[in-house]
Amino acid sequence: MSVREAAAPEAAFGPLLREMRLGKSLTMEALAEASGVSVRGIGDLERGRRAAPQRRTVAALADGLGLDDAERERLLAAARAGRTPGYSPLGVRSFPRGIDDFVGRVDELTRLEALAGPPARDGAEDRAPGAGDAATEPQPVVVAIHGPPGTGKTTLALRAARRLADRFPDGQLMLDLRGTDDSPPAPSELMVRVLKAVGVPDRDLAKAGAQAHSALYRQVLADRRCLLVLDDARDETQVRPLLPGSGGTLVLVTSRRMLTGLDDVHRLTLGPLEPAESAAFLASLVGADRAAAGPPALEEVARLCAHLPLALRVAGNWLATRTGWSVRRLADRLAGEERRLDTLSAGDVRVAGAFYLSYRQLTPTAARLFRRLSLVPGPDVSAACAARLTGQDPYDAEDALEELVEAGLLGGSDDRYRLHDLLCLYGRDRLLAEDGEADIDRARRSVYRWLLETAVVAGRWYEPGHGAPPPSWRGAVDLSSAERARDWLQAESANWLAALHAAAADGDHTTVVEVAEALHWFSDQWMFWGHWPEVFGASARSAEALGDPLLEATHLNYYAWALLLCEGRPRDSLPYSARGLAAAERAGDLAQQAWAHLYAAWAHHLLGETDRFAGHTTDALALFQAAGDLHGTLQALAAWSWQLRGAGRHEEAIEVNRQILTRLDEAGDGVEPHIAAFTRVTALAEVGVCYSRLGRWDEAVEHLRASVELSRKEGNVGLESRYLLSLGDVLRQAGRTAEARDAYARCVALGPDADARRIAAARARLADPDTG
Repeated sequence: MSVREAAAPEAAFGPLLREMRLGKSLTMEALAEASGVSVRGIGDLERGRRAAPQRRTVAALADGLGLDDAERERLLAAARAGRTPGYSPLGVRSFPRGIDDFVGRVDELTRLEALAGPPARDGAEDRAPGAGDAATEPQPVVVAIHGPPGTGKTTLALRAARRLADRFPDGQLMLDLRGTDDSPPAPSELMVRVLKAVGVPDRDLAKAGAQAHSALYRQVLADRRCLLVLDDARDETQVRPLLPGSGGTLVLVTSRRMLTGLDDVHRLTLGPLEPAESAAFLASLVGADRAAAGPPALEEVARLCAHLPLALRVAGNWLATRTGWSVRRLADRLAGEERRLDTLSAGDVRVAGAFYLSYRQLTPTAARLFRRLSLVPGPDVSAACAARLTGQDPYDAEDALEELVEAGLLGGSDDRYRLHDLLCLYGRDRLLAEDGEADIDRARRSVYRWLLETAVVAGRWYEPGHGAPPPSWRGAVDLSSAERARDWLQAESANWLAALHAAAADGDHTTVVEVAEALHWFSDQWMFWGHWPEVFGASARSAEALGDPLLEATHLNYYAWALLLCEGRPRDSLPYSARGLAAAERAGDLAQQAWAHLYAAWAHHLLGETDRFAGHTTDALALFQAAGDLHGTLQALAAWSWQLRGAGRHEEAIEVNRQILTRLDEAGDGVEPHIAAFTRVTALAEVGVCYSRLGRWDEAVEHLRASVELSRKEGNVGLESRYLLSLGDVLRQAGRTAEARDAYARCVALGPDADARRIAAARARLADPDTG
């Protein structure tokens, strides 16, 4: 070998690869198929757009080219010469001590494992997932893990990183971005940390200069398969420069913020643990014996910690260091809201302190709204309701709410926003510390007044003689249809109910009566909500306080109805219908006298007291007709048909219900659509039941199916559950067991708005072997 040959530099990798490929008469596509390296990757290497690859990629290319030993060594030498010298992070692992008592998050860990891909195999870098397909260039995978403070984002990232470490042989690094600090590190500083960790010498960093560090950072990560954890990110500006542009790196970013400005990232939202996971987590901290001594107390501690991992850890550590304390003792201590956050502290770890780090980064407008959200009595709130707390326009309030969501201090879905219990307590503490007492009272009264005024307008969609809001009404919510009104009343029910109780406590009896009156007919649409006895019990007391016998009669009757039908307490309802009758007689009001008789009739019917049932039904029908009350007359006719059916006079009962249907058709718009539908549903079902007693199964099933379908169409889940059970029973009697099981299953699946007694009965029917 000549001196010149010995001194000649190795050919650059890209030109050499191209020369060898052409020498073998291979296209890039053919080499990609033979080697498993992507077409794009080969093209970038040949053009010098990408640094020289690692050894396993060179080995794959050499195999695809069919090189002999000498040619293979020449290609490997060119690759070594082309690489950035000395920058090999192999074996670098920079994680803090992990937490061994990790519990839960199975779905999240499974998803992270899927995103990480299979473990790397020697020679498999840049390979496509499908053999024989055109290979694709590996791209970094970025996962943003976000959630409220205390949900265990860092713990999850560390657990995942340890489980996935063997898939990233070129190094696993963790950077603390200190996003909640006043002066978090700049991206340039963080890049230098990574470069030093992977072995870039200080002299090379100095030679490149600060302006070139970003390019060097990307180059170093481009040809490596690393796992990079960016913990506690402040915002997108801090994170974006740290995301590699190419290569097989997995980046896990944890942040309290949602980082919505980042593109092409997978998002993983963390919330509280499931109750069973919370209990298991606490048990692992306090010990199996103490946990087994009081499972209910353990579950209560978990609930009072809002199933938040940080709070659970503090509570568990608190007990672990106080061996003389029982779990029940801690549960009792946490039960008091005024000291719960103070109790949830252990050494220098305080749950309230974790919340403060996020709170202090809010804009003043968002911070003010956050404090005042603690005044909301229900579990969630709309933007329109939140606006009343601060006097903002609803669109401005929505912007502030979204800032709280972005900051991880508020959950949101379906236009509803929710503070979890501990954050609500923290918001209340800040409210008392930062807002004046007069401002707090003014905000509370403003939102309560708005809730009750809107409830009246929404409820009147269902009241005879009212319907749509008057043209003069300018509300902050859309109540342009009865369906929208129902949606609002149901979504805000916990809030307006609390406002109603507050009005009653303040002695605002006129408002209480007005709200209950507006909701009277709506209550038929949501019969099994569970709180109508509260509503009408409060209005009955307010009506008595106002000293008006007609109001007293009306609302005592409403209360009797709620006890009778909503809670299934016919015996308890009778004293109130009797008092309603007496008040109606004092007022000289025939309609309310009739309603009192009708509610008493229904109660006696359910109690099996036939004679009293018949007497009250006859009186109710006569009084309704004398008063010219069509709505009441139709309901009394329905009760009369039950009386006939009970006496075995099924043909006559069918005829009475046909009269009801005919009168509904004749009345047309004279009966409000939802009242007509409610009455029609009941009449159709009653006809179906009567046909079943006559053994006319096809006609029975036809009418009951029509009743169920109309209930479903109207959205009246309570009636649907009632008549699905009846349909199932008739189908079973007819020997159509498969159809009966389907009806029972549909009943069971209806959910919390259904009649719980019918649900239980349908479930029992399904468990009965005779049902097939």
